Amino acid sequence: MQAETTTTPWLSADELLAGGALRHEVDVPPALAAGKAGASRVRLRPLTVTDLQRISRAAKDNEQLAAALMVHAALEEPALTVPQVNQMTVGLLEFLLQQVNRISGLAFEPGALEAAAEAPLARAAQLLARRFGWTPQQLGELTLGQILLHLQMLRDEGAGDA
Repeated sequence: MQAETTTTPWLSADELLAGGALRHEVDVPPALAAGKAGASRVRLRPLTVTDLQRISRAAKDNEQLAAALMVHAALEEPALTVPQVNQMTVGLLEFLLQQVNRISGLAFEPGALEAAAEAPLARAAQLLARRFGWTPQQLGELTLGQILLHLQMLRDEGAGDA
């Protein structure tokens, strides 16, 4: 008897890379756009891994510079210099950054963070960090088996107290 195989349409390399060529027209809210009536649209492109690597190196730990560089890299129409992006109002920069994150796949869906915080492994890590004072790095070095062992020991310790 031959096993039934399903044919899954695999993406090609070109299809995987095509997302970087997409362009998105975004309407800027009137309160943020000081232009003439009807001219409230910009064209953005998604950021690539290369873009993020360059921005990370250039900005180091400066979040404001990173935001400006991200908007600068993604903003195609109108094309602006970094000093011009830095002259934007904070509200406009934040709006454009949210759009860049969204089209680049960097934004979380609503409720995603709450769902992640409720995941059993996240709750276990939080319990172990609180009980033993471990840092996120120390927790990240634990294997799943070690986490389960420590949780069982805490459970046994709690049963002994009862």
